[in-house]
Amino acid sequence: MSSSVRQPAVLLLQGPPSVFWRELANAFEAKGVRAHHVNFSLGDWLYWMKSGAINFKGPLSEWENYLSDLIVRENITDILYYADQLPYHRVAAEVARRLGIKCHVVEFGYLRPDWITLERGGMGRLSHFPNQPEQIARIASQAGPADMAVRYTHTFWQEAHNEVIYNLVAYFGRLFFPRYQADKYYDPFMEYVMWLPRMFRRPKTIPECYTRDDSPPFFMLALQLQSDYQIRANSPYEHLSEMLDQVIGSFATHAPEPVRLVIKQHPLDNGVEKWRKVVPEIAARHGVSERVDFIDTGDINVLLTKVTGVVVVNSTVGLHAVSAQKPTIALGTAVYDLEGLTHQGSLDSFWTDPTPVDAVLLDQYVRALATSIQVKGDFYTKAGRKAAIAEIVARIVNDRVNCPEAFVEVPPRFANGQERQDKT
Repeated sequence: MSSSVRQPAVLLLQGPPSVFWRELANAFEAKGVRAHHVNFSLGDWLYWMKSGAINFKGPLSEWENYLSDLIVRENITDILYYADQLPYHRVAAEVARRLGIKCHVVEFGYLRPDWITLERGGMGRLSHFPNQPEQIARIASQAGPADMAVRYTHTFWQEAHNEVIYNLVAYFGRLFFPRYQADKYYDPFMEYVMWLPRMFRRPKTIPECYTRDDSPPFFMLALQLQSDYQIRANSPYEHLSEMLDQVIGSFATHAPEPVRLVIKQHPLDNGVEKWRKVVPEIAARHGVSERVDFIDTGDINVLLTKVTGVVVVNSTVGLHAVSAQKPTIALGTAVYDLEGLTHQGSLDSFWTDPTPVDAVLLDQYVRALATSIQVKGDFYTKAGRKAAIAEIVARIVNDRVNCPEAFVEVPPRFANGQERQDKT
C-alpha cells in the first residue's frame, strides 16, 4: 500500500490534553488533507469537540481489526498519536507497519521548554535518530543553526489544569466508554487526591551549601515519575526504588569523600511513592546518610551550575545537563545517550572518572536534533500551537518527517532485538 499515489488522509488517535489536536486537524483540512479522529474516552471527546470523530467503544482486543478496516476504508496514509507506548498506539504501530502506513509520534520536545517532538515510528527504543557521531555530523552539515531562543512558554498550572481535566473526565466518563483501557500506573482519582498533602507540606528545597561558590563537590540524581512510560518501556527498572538502591549503593562504594549526592524529585511527582522517606532509608542502609541529600523542589538549573556530574535514567534533564557541558550518565534508553555526549562506562567508574562532553559533537547533535525530529512550538499557548501546527502539517504533507536526507535510512535504535549497553 503506497501513500505516494493517493490523496493524503491522516488519522489522529489520542492527542495531548489540549485543543492542539483539534487545531491540527483543522490545519490539515485547510491544506486539502482529510483528517479523521478516533475517540477512546470521554476525555478525548471533550478536547476534540469537532464533528466527524469515530467513537471506539469496543475492547482493546478488537482494536487491531477495527483499525485495519478503518485504514482501508478511508484510504489513510498517515497516523499521528501522542505518546507511542499507549496500548492503542502500540497496536496502531503494528498495523501501520503491516499495511505500509506511516506512523508519526508527537510528544513534548527534547529541547524544552518550547519544542515538540515529531518523529516517525516512535521514541526511546523505537527512535530512528542516530547514535553514531559520524551520522549526526552528516545530518548537522545539512542543517542551519538551531533556534534556541525561548519563544513559547506555558506555566505549570496550564499543563496541570489540562491534564487533570482530561484524566478526570475520562475516569468519571467510563459510563460512555466502559471498555476504555487507560493503562494508568495509578488510579487517576487517587493520584490527584495525593497532591493535597503536598500542597500543605513544607518542601525540602536546595540547601544553601550547593548554591555557593565554595559548594562541596556533588553529583545529582534527577528522579523521574514512576508512572512515566520512559521508565516502564525504556529502562531496565520495574520500579525506581531499584534504581535508587543501585545508584546510592554504587555511590557509597566508589565515590570518594567529601563528594556528596543530591537526589532531586520530579516537579510533577504527587508523593505516592514517598521518596522523601525512601531515599534516607536507602542511604542509611548503605551507610551514606550524611552524604546524601533529598530535595523535592527548587530550580534544577541552579544545581547544574555547580554540579560535578548528573545521573538520570532517560530524563530530558540529561540533555539539559549535557547542554550545560556537565558529565552525564543515562541508565536507560535515551536519544542523547551516545559516545562523546554521555559517559559510556560503568556507573561505578562515573563517580571518579566521568567522561566530559565533546563540545563540537554537542553543537552538531543539537542542530541535527532540532532540524530532524524537533518542532518549535508548544501544546498550550495560542502562538506556540500555531507555530508548531504549521510546521507539523508542512513536514507530513511534504514527506519531510525525519529529514534531511542523511536521516532517512537510519534504522530504529534497538531493532531486531538488539539491547542497549549495560551501564549497571
